[in-house]
Amino acid sequence: MTALLLLPLLLPCALPALARRAVGRLAPVAALWTVTCCAVALAGCSLAALGAFVLTGLLKLPVFAALGELVHPLRTASDLFVLPSAATSVGALAVCGWSLVRSVLHQTRAFRAARTEAGHRPAAGDLCVVDSPRPDAYALPGRPHRVVVTTAMLRSLDGPEREALFAHERAHNEGGHHYFLAAAELAAHCHPALRPVRATVRLAAERAADEAAALRVGDRRLTARAIARAALAGRGGAGDRPGFAAAATTGPVPQRVQALLAVPRAPRRAGRAAAVLLLACTAVSCAASATGVADFHHRVEVAQGEERP
Repeated sequence: MTALLLLPLLLPCALPALARRAVGRLAPVAALWTVTCCAVALAGCSLAALGAFVLTGLLKLPVFAALGELVHPLRTASDLFVLPSAATSVGALAVCGWSLVRSVLHQTRAFRAARTEAGHRPAAGDLCVVDSPRPDAYALPGRPHRVVVTTAMLRSLDGPEREALFAHERAHNEGGHHYFLAAAELAAHCHPALRPVRATVRLAAERAADEAAALRVGDRRLTARAIARAALAGRGGAGDRPGFAAAATTGPVPQRVQALLAVPRAPRRAGRAAAVLLLACTAVSCAASATGVADFHHRVEVAQGEERP
């Protein structure tokens, strides 16, 4: 059981490198779905493994063994390994929970502030213009969705470039990219190795919106120019918008511009191989955590006298 439960804690370390390869070689939407789902699954498996270690350690203590109605000693590895593992897992879960709560509170405050500011401004359809000297534009989720743009950003672009920028931000809202960004943020607080995946998921979301905007305006070069000029104008920072509010000015803009100016190509074999490795890594983690938790449950039932060894 112990060896199996270590796998879900180690396999997330392979995800950042595999995710970067997948984003560079898969179609943007496919990469976005694959990387995000794998990150969430690996995060859940790591939490399940930590929980199993904690419960195992607790049931080795007489008080919790009595509460669990154990009539036989719980068969596990040596206490020299089980108890330190349980203590370490408790600390890891506490740190994950604390950082997650802080992130949720911060993002909630930022989202409420952005929705309040957008609600106080006149809107033309889904477009909300904010009078600000700081160039910025982003897709604000909610009901209804908004495309928030500052007056400084509007002054930085010409008419066609503005339309390409609006198409990009609308693609974020229509694609529900805020869900992917929020899921990646959640996974990052469950395992430290998954923190770099946030940037990879954001890149995949931006690439998906880039391609959708280029298709909508019918000009890849115009879309690339609009994104480059918007990024140069807004290089001062993201302001106080929530982290899951996608914006055209985020991510590695030169890489995105280069992808837009290149001739679109079908996903290569290397992209499919990266996706297969991602899914295989996730499947192994899920199988290991499920098997480890099931084995732990069986050992508890044996200790309760409900099953035979």
